[in-house]
Amino acid sequence: MENFFSTLKTELVYRHSWRTRDEAKNALFAYIDGWYNSQHIQMKLGWRSPDEYEASYHQRVPAGARY
Repeated sequence: MENFFSTLKTELVYRHSWRTRDEAKNALFAYIDGWYNSQHIQMKLGWRSPDEYEASYHQRVPAGARY
């Protein structure tokens, strides 16, 4: 969790300033939901992003065998 907050501060908070609290909230949501959760590489996924991991899963597993 500490690594997440360090990354968040380095990549978002320290690089921007916002005029309102709502602007900051929207930027935070966009960062977490739009980039961090889908594109940030993760060790547990073999140093791939969740998007890359999911794409490789869909290539390996036949559509009828999923879920």
